[in-house]
Amino acid sequence: ARKALEFGAEGIGLFRTEHMFYGEGSEAPLQLMRQMIISDSHKEIQEALDKLYVYFKKDIKHTLEVMDDLPVTIRLLDPPLHEFVPHDEDKLEELAKELGIPLQLLRKRVLALHENNPMLGHRGVRLGISYPEITEMQARAVFEASAELIKAGKKPHPEIMIPVTCTLAELEDQKAIIDSVYTQVVSHHKLDNIRYAFGTMIETPRAAIQAKDMAKLAEFFSFGTNDLTQMTFGFSRDDIGGFLPKYLEKGLLPNDPFQTLDQEGVGQLLKMAVESARVQRPDIQLGICGEHGGDPESVKFCHRTGLDYVSCSPFRIPIARLAAAHAAIASRKTVQ
Repeated sequence: ARKALEFGAEGIGLFRTEHMFYGEGSEAPLQLMRQMIISDSHKEIQEALDKLYVYFKKDIKHTLEVMDDLPVTIRLLDPPLHEFVPHDEDKLEELAKELGIPLQLLRKRVLALHENNPMLGHRGVRLGISYPEITEMQARAVFEASAELIKAGKKPHPEIMIPVTCTLAELEDQKAIIDSVYTQVVSHHKLDNIRYAFGTMIETPRAAIQAKDMAKLAEFFSFGTNDLTQMTFGFSRDDIGGFLPKYLEKGLLPNDPFQTLDQEGVGQLLKMAVESARVQRPDIQLGICGEHGGDPESVKFCHRTGLDYVSCSPFRIPIARLAAAHAAIASRKTVQ
């Protein structure tokens, strides 16, 4: 977050909560996450979540504090559950011991998590619908962190984003949980309110088509163009190395659509969603996140389409800002 500010960021467009489970210092929360996933009762899940909450709140609070008075869009847990489960024997034995269950039973539970196509499986909003306590824990971490910062004289500005949605009903389901937690935290801390926004990531074609409906509840959209590209083309971004080079060599595609936004297909879905969402909610905040946010041609398209912001990795911010400036100058010349 500090590095992003140094490069000129005006907020965080995508706070990936799952990153606390990767890299240095991640072993303790990762083990708790694994315990939650492998648990076979709501009681066991809640016990793991209560411990995980401490890590969520800590990371969220520190980030909100650094980005004081700037929006921080916090995406609720998104990855497929199998990504967190260990597969090597030593880790499985260690987890079985911690859970107090036989190794054979643990293997059986791990096998039950297997999905043929996990990117289209049990992830994103579907986790929160299957396990409401996961959404509840994350919302509580956001609001408790914000309340503590408000009492310390800070101005936290969290935005809670629901990923991989495709219906308004999903948003309604999750918003009810979040609203309930919000009311409890505000009352507990005797605050008038906690400033926050509720929105969703538009990354399925259906969500883009249903944008007007989704905007009834969502105060902002962030277009997840990586997944939207994947689902629109029917290309797996993990497996394109086997055929995409030939497509580019033969001129069947002008660019790698995961690097530069496909304006004729994915871009048209995005444009349609922007127009219909603004009919429903004229003041809706619209942006994109992912690598396209740092690609100059994609940034220019986003400007022409009427998006409010782009989000990218901290080190691509200077490129994105320059591209946005060029797009603004070009549109001004067109108007003149």
